[in-house]
Parts: sequence; C-alpha cells; structure tokens
Amino acid sequence: MFRPSQRIKYQPDPGKSPSAGRAEASRLFSPVSYHNLHLEQRTWVPAMVPWRASEEGCVTDDILDWYERMAYGRPGALVVEATGIRDIASGPLLRMGHDRYIPGLKELADVVRHASEGHTRLFIQIIDFLSIRRRPQRGKFLGRFLEITPSHCRLLRAQGCDEAEIRAQLLALSDQELQDILTAREFESLTRGYRERVTDTHLPHIRALPGILPDLFAAAAGRAQQAGMDGVELHYAHAYTMASFLSARNRRDDGYGGAKEQRIRLPLEVYRQVRQVVGDDYTVGCRYLSDDCIDNGSDVEDAKFFGIEFARAGMDFLSLSRGGKFEDAAQPKPGWSAYPYTGLSGYECMPSYISDEQGPFGRNFEPASAVRAAIRQAGFATPLVVAGGIHGFEQAEAVLANGIADIVGAARQSLADPDWFLKLYLGCGDEINVCQYTNSCEGLDQKHKQVTCKLWDRTCLDQAGVKLSKDGRRRLTAPVWKRTPRRT
Repeated sequence: MFRPSQRIKYQPDPGKSPSAGRAEASRLFSPVSYHNLHLEQRTWVPAMVPWRASEEGCVTDDILDWYERMAYGRPGALVVEATGIRDIASGPLLRMGHDRYIPGLKELADVVRHASEGHTRLFIQIIDFLSIRRRPQRGKFLGRFLEITPSHCRLLRAQGCDEAEIRAQLLALSDQELQDILTAREFESLTRGYRERVTDTHLPHIRALPGILPDLFAAAAGRAQQAGMDGVELHYAHAYTMASFLSARNRRDDGYGGAKEQRIRLPLEVYRQVRQVVGDDYTVGCRYLSDDCIDNGSDVEDAKFFGIEFARAGMDFLSLSRGGKFEDAAQPKPGWSAYPYTGLSGYECMPSYISDEQGPFGRNFEPASAVRAAIRQAGFATPLVVAGGIHGFEQAEAVLANGIADIVGAARQSLADPDWFLKLYLGCGDEINVCQYTNSCEGLDQKHKQVTCKLWDRTCLDQAGVKLSKDGRRRLTAPVWKRTPRRT
C-alpha cells in the first residue's frame, strides 16, 4: 500500500458547524436544477461497494439495510454501488445484466424513497470491467499455465527438448533470469496475475468492445429506469473498461484509441445509445477522472476536453474522481488479485490521514476547478460533482462559493456518519461522527469483506436487531440517530 514518504499525520478539521438558520440559507442546502437533474440540495453520496450482494449479484436484505441507512440522512443524491452490466459471475457485486435483476432493484429504489421520504434522488452507477486473475503460485504458472512458445525454446537454447524439460528449466531460474526469457506480459502474469486491457485487440472479444458495450450499457440503463431509479451514472472512472478507453495509454488502432478525440469516441457512443433507450427526460451523467495520476496517463488537460464534450453531448451531470489505476498498483500476494487503490494513483483517489505537505483533504479541488472553468468557458452549465476528503460544512460551502464544483460529494464521511448532511442542516453538527481517514474501510474493500466503519462497527453489538458481519465482530450498518425514523 502506497504511503507518502513524508508521513505527515493530519487530524480531521471539520471547522465550525452552522446553525440551522445558516444551513438553510447556505449554498450547500440550496437546490440545483439542470436539464433532468433536480436535487433539493447539493449534497451527494458517491457510489461505494459494500460487498453485500449475493454471489449471483442480486439485491439482498443487507443491501437494503445499507441503502436504507444512507437514505435516512436525506442527501440530495445517493448513488448505488458500481453495478455490472454483463450477466456473468462476478462475486457479491450487484449486477443488472438481465431482466431478472429488476425486481430486486425496484425494491431497493422503493426502500430509499420511503426512508428519505422522497427527499433523495437515487442513481445507480453502471460499470463494465475486463477479466483479471489472481497472482498464481510460481510453480503452477511455470509448470502448467504458461504457454510454451518457440521463443522460450530459443532463449533457453532448448530446441528439441520436450515441454516437460523446458518447464523444468524455467522453474530452476530466478525471477531476474526469467525476465530475460518471458515476454513482459508473461512476466506480469507470473508476478501480478493476468489482466486484460482494452488494447489487447488481438483478442476477438476485446477488439469487439466498441460494437458490444453501447447496447450493454443501454440495456442496463433501461432496466434501471424500469426499476424506478431516478437516473444512471455511467462509470467512466478508475481502472475499468471505459476509463481505459479514455486514458492516454489507450493506443488502439481501430479509431478508438490514440488522440483524445478517438479515445472519447466509445464513451460518447455509449451515452448516445443509453439516451436513445431511456429517452430525453431521464437523468444520465457519468463519473470520470480529473487525472489518471500514472505515467503516460490522461491529465487535467484531457479531463477538460472530455468534460466539454460530455457536456456538449447533453449529459445531465459530471462527477469527478482521480487515480485508482491498475498500472501502478502494488504487487499482490500469490492467490490475490491486484487492487487498483494500492499505488500512488490509488492514494490520490483515497488519501489517508498519513500524507504529504498537501494533506489528505481536497486533493481533487484544483483539477475540478480547472475542468469546471473549461466547461463554463465553452458555454455549458452542466453541474459538476467533486469529492475527496470533504468532511465539514465550511469546506463544502467553500467548494461551492469558489466555483470548484456545483455539488459536494462525500463517500467516507457519509460512511462514518450517514446522517452528517442532515445533522448539519438541522444545526446538530456537534453530533457528527467525523471520519478519521484511517481508511480501515478501504482495507476491508481490498479483501472483499463487508465494508463497515471503525467508528461504529463495534457499537451496541448485543443490541436487539443489530446485524453482524460474517465474522461476528462488526455491525453492518451505522447506529440509527435518535432523530431518525426507522422502517417498519
């Protein structure tokens, strides 16, 4: 896990909380309306994966409890976790690649609407991702999985040897010696696990992505609409398929890679197909990166261009994140998959309280401000959502007052206290549980464990009705605030 070398330890500083009167008159709790996006307030809970779906990708009671608890805090918008658009096995992650998922998603939408008493708009983030495999045991990879080629025989000077002899020679080499024998991708598959890229156009299914993904995204968006979701957020961020098309590392030779005008081509085609299916009066936006934060990746100048083109295409909102890439992820242990939030780019996405001179709070503000300014200069008023270490009223209000963004997103702070926006609004800021940014939640996510917050996961474990994690040591939802109504 990447940590800045300076290792400066910061304490959260939410500042002074407003009175109820000041909160009501603030920018943060003012409405926003643009095209199909209509929010009562400029508060936004970004998508977080809590690892509570069934192995078949279905909505469960634990999923309902999670989003119900978030909805009690009545944010302006609540975004459902990244939900797969393909009907393929992907573990306990929500999926919507088939109509059979619609009833569960409809129940989820109904629960959120009831818990928030209709105050919160519910969007669902829809995602595509390519195949990634766990780092193999060395003996299994070299002894069984590696495809032996004439190149291996030539470099080993083993022409005429049978496959078993060649594998035995490979097993006897050190990793340093293997780097001279294996291709870069073979060595990566050995030391990090095999991972597909959008540039693997020698693979027919990768080459075919531009012809397949628009319909898959559109079908998923149509199901979201049928389920009663208020809108969809197209996942164009982090380490996944659509972000990889946008990245400057995308050098496809089929008109979908290279220049930024070509890299944005598929994301725009996906949006247009989604819009055709859901109609002109349904909320559709996307989340993308202000900066890849990797060598030779996309930067803020790319993000400005993308933002203008997304706005020009008619998206209802744009949500900015940063980093979170596979390219600089830490080497996983054998049997584990690479996790895209363990390198420098991952730190930029989810910085912790151990940081550098810049600190862990607001690292995305400057690039977001530049992107928003470029969109405004191009003549578009598309609302921009920014997130990243926001945990206090003064900080959130400054984001809006200074033109950094139009909507304030807070994931980890909303996990620490799902009621924090509501507490601010009611003048009860002194009751907020402030996120400490230790990233214990991220550690659970990396291990694909049910995500909780250390500020509440050991509170009232013996209380009647409290559901516990699989290990029995943590509660699965935050304690209910005394002013919050409960579902009956």
